Amino acid sequence: MFVDRVTIFVRGGDGGNGCVSFRREKYVPRGGPNGGDGGHGGSVILRAVQGITNLAHLSHQRHWKAERGEHGQGSGCTGRCAEDKVIEVPPGTIIKDRDRGHVLRDLKEVGDFVAVAQGGRGGFGNAHFKSSTNRAPRQHEEGHPGEERWISLELKVIADVGLVGLPNAGKSTLLSRISRAHPEIADYPFTTKYPNLGMVQAGPDHGFVVADIPGLIEGAHEGHGLGHEFLRHVERTRLLVHLVDVAPSDGSDPLANYRTIRQELERYSPELANRPEILVVTKMDLTGAEESRARLAKELGRDILSISAVTGQGIPALIHHLVDRLDEIPDPADAPLVETANQNQGG
Repeated sequence: MFVDRVTIFVRGGDGGNGCVSFRREKYVPRGGPNGGDGGHGGSVILRAVQGITNLAHLSHQRHWKAERGEHGQGSGCTGRCAEDKVIEVPPGTIIKDRDRGHVLRDLKEVGDFVAVAQGGRGGFGNAHFKSSTNRAPRQHEEGHPGEERWISLELKVIADVGLVGLPNAGKSTLLSRISRAHPEIADYPFTTKYPNLGMVQAGPDHGFVVADIPGLIEGAHEGHGLGHEFLRHVERTRLLVHLVDVAPSDGSDPLANYRTIRQELERYSPELANRPEILVVTKMDLTGAEESRARLAKELGRDILSISAVTGQGIPALIHHLVDRLDEIPDPADAPLVETANQNQGG
């Protein structure tokens, strides 16, 4: 199961109570106060770690609470502070306060973390209140309560290259040929129902991550098909590879199909539509593919790469081209979050 959105309740642990105690020993008349302070409660921390690809492990547990600190004890003993509750999430997770709507942290890199619910401070014991005028204090503090809030987690896949195109354009097949990923491949639309990631090793010093985004259709930016749910996963990619089937099985026009996806990208986010793009036509092993590719190149007036994932034609050249383009493009993960039309509409 692939989950890229989840809402959870987090609560920091309460602080331990301070202790009221007095020194009572033989030969020590009038022993002073020695009540220790309570320990601090644990905090709830979200940390981005390698090896987790989605938020499915959080969908079955909605409430997360850290332990409370131990109470203070006599003889000046301070209560033990509780350990933090660490929740592991995949890199690319955005944490928002559900009720206030603001972003708490964008965990872009492995090792990034944020405390979403601070633990409460431990209360002071009566030893803290002693003074020259208050030699036998009997007051103490209760432990402070930990913070609590509802938070929303949203995953935006982090990849160098995003594969986009209509269903059955050959995205999953290409990913399986250039990486060790094993996406489901079939001859019916919407075979891919969630993003697949694959690592492409183009040499000893060159490697990049490719994301296969589920097929988009007309109206994807409004929620049609699977597009609205997964368009956001291409926001962090540095380079788009737009795959166009030169011989669609439904008899549609490859040029119209290309323009359909471009229109959906523009309506979803103008900034995303301006992302560097490589146009690649697929299934060049089919009859009439070269004529269709030539017409597409003439109509668009731009360079087009051609491949066949079945025979391997053009794939090495595509990988080398991707390496060259990625070397020229800065990492958008360092830029602010993309403002999309759906976010502006509160969608």
